Amino acid sequence: MTPAELIARKRDGHTLTRDEIAFVIRGFVDSSIPEYQMSALAMAIFFQGMEDEETAALTQEMLLSGVRLEWPAGAAVVDKHSTGGVGDKVSLVLAPLLASCGLRVPMISGRGLGPTGGTLDKLESIPGFRTDLSITEMQAIVERVGCVITGATEDLVPADRKFYGLRDVTATVPSIPLITASIMSKKLAESLNALVLDVKCGSGAFMKTRDQGVELANSLVRAGQRMGVRTTALVTDMNQPLGRMCGNAVELDETLDCLAGEGPDDLRYVTLALGAELLVSAERCADPTAAESLLSDRLDSGAAREVFEQMVVAQGGDLKIGYQVAREQVVVAERSGFVTRMDTEALGMAVIDLGGGRRQIGDSVDHSVGIDMRAKIGDEVSAGDPLARVFADQKVPAIMSRVSSAITISDSQGEWPEFIVERIR
Repeated sequence: MTPAELIARKRDGHTLTRDEIAFVIRGFVDSSIPEYQMSALAMAIFFQGMEDEETAALTQEMLLSGVRLEWPAGAAVVDKHSTGGVGDKVSLVLAPLLASCGLRVPMISGRGLGPTGGTLDKLESIPGFRTDLSITEMQAIVERVGCVITGATEDLVPADRKFYGLRDVTATVPSIPLITASIMSKKLAESLNALVLDVKCGSGAFMKTRDQGVELANSLVRAGQRMGVRTTALVTDMNQPLGRMCGNAVELDETLDCLAGEGPDDLRYVTLALGAELLVSAERCADPTAAESLLSDRLDSGAAREVFEQMVVAQGGDLKIGYQVAREQVVVAERSGFVTRMDTEALGMAVIDLGGGRRQIGDSVDHSVGIDMRAKIGDEVSAGDPLARVFADQKVPAIMSRVSSAITISDSQGEWPEFIVERIR
């Protein structure tokens, strides 16, 4: 069958076989199938969807396009993936926290693009911190420290990197089968025993509604289970920033607070819930209650922070030098009432416009800027109370106005948000 015939079959709603999917992915990687034909296939998948068997085959073939990490016998290898949100610094806390419980965590992360922040950008606020480790370096640090957080290498899942570039320019990124194959192929390349997925939904997430979040979470869990990895997911709320800080250096500050047993309640709650899923999946704890108790102890005792500091040193960083945070400017409430809603995406875009994120790949990032949310949904405020602090060395009246406009204050309190919308096991 020619590539054109295969694309026509998918366009007409037929289910592709494992061999057909292998043929097209391998051909795309070796350039025997041109980009314009892969773009047509992406469009066909976008409109027709994929059966679970097709999604699993696509994930498998993308995984096989590159190398996989290898681990000696020993502690379970686990990881977490988030679909991205504003103020989401869970990875920075969770990786060393899990390592302090005796698990191995080879966390391959990405940079921010659009309103959601990037884990690597936050870590690069630390002077000298390296996020370009080789596979050999990654494996060595995990064996010595227990965890690593770094970017993907060129030889890990090259099919996904090449295919995602086409999806981005053909408006096919929102396809759930393609999202599933992209996420799971990269995570499975880490040779995991267990994986937990944090699927965000709400105004600051890629999935805007609960139903969309649940649909994606189910697809990811099914794919992981089919590939032999114990996989669970939490659908979590992103109708307001997670924690209080949004930016890079300021989120690192909040991370260090949380690792010392302090920090915002919502950040700690979501981190403990995700970590408990992995401790149970890895058979380190019998149930989530016991798992959360162990994780809480590791945070409050400082054990998790100690591992984080060891990871920073192992990756070339130096927390003793310190990192820059811009001066603060305060946004105040114009009226009294209750905070009932936030346009979280608008807050994320405000950080970008301060220079703290990217509109396009290749944009430079100012790690010192950000926003501190002094009020959260459900809080009562009086006129003149601080709603947010904007960190920027320049006067930014337009940004201050946008931050204020993104926060709705009403006469009645409304509903408190759920941190965890749904659990999928």
